[in-house]
Amino acid sequence: MSRRHDADAGGPSELLEAKAALRERVWSALKDADADRFPGAEGRIPNFIGAEDAAERLRGLGIWGQAATLKANPDSPQWPVRQRALEDGKRVYMAVPRLADPRPFFLLHPERIEQSPRKASSIKGAGREGRPVEMDALEPVDLVVVGSVAVSEDGARLGKGGGFSDLEFALAREAGLIGADTVVATTVHEVQLVDPGQIPMADHDVPLDWIVTPDRAVRCQERHARSGGIRWDALTEEKIAAIPLLARIRGG
Repeated sequence: MSRRHDADAGGPSELLEAKAALRERVWSALKDADADRFPGAEGRIPNFIGAEDAAERLRGLGIWGQAATLKANPDSPQWPVRQRALEDGKRVYMAVPRLADPRPFFLLHPERIEQSPRKASSIKGAGREGRPVEMDALEPVDLVVVGSVAVSEDGARLGKGGGFSDLEFALAREAGLIGADTVVATTVHEVQLVDPGQIPMADHDVPLDWIVTPDRAVRCQERHARSGGIRWDALTEEKIAAIPLLARIRGG
């Protein structure tokens, strides 16, 4: 049996089990609808058919036009978002996968990339074209784009269980790069939307302002409270040891 993505997550076991069950349900629904792309939905932020259309729909929103700097997750379904941000002259901060470097973000500057925006915004491309930056070298972020497994119109979001998106957000929030009014959006397939109240939310979970699918853009009506920074009580020792920046911050 493969190790679950939330194996090193902290928090009540009942909450973790409820989230895990919902992930399995949504991953299966994507597969049953033939809406997932290679290498499949299960165990990841699922790449979905129509990701490019969802990115274009996000691109047409006012929140996009007002943003000069984005923070985006490194997963495949948001690759079209990162590409379009560079095409439109926006700076992109992309997290190092699993936050495995003491400098946890790549800066992709549209005027300093040598490859096409498409290639530069891939995971491999960001490693070549992006400049690893320390937390204190980051600029304030206007728009945060996150990947999701499940979402609901009340602003609740469920990731794949590793907790990295929430940690990225908490680190940036603690550093003053993300404020209470910074817009948070996600791109997903319609199958990934569930009814309000079905996604269990912990204090450290990142709430959404916008959900964008290939077919529509949804402004979330209910505003969940945002964590003010790193919630150490929600982190296991295993997780802290695996992320160099966390270990450094805790050690002073």
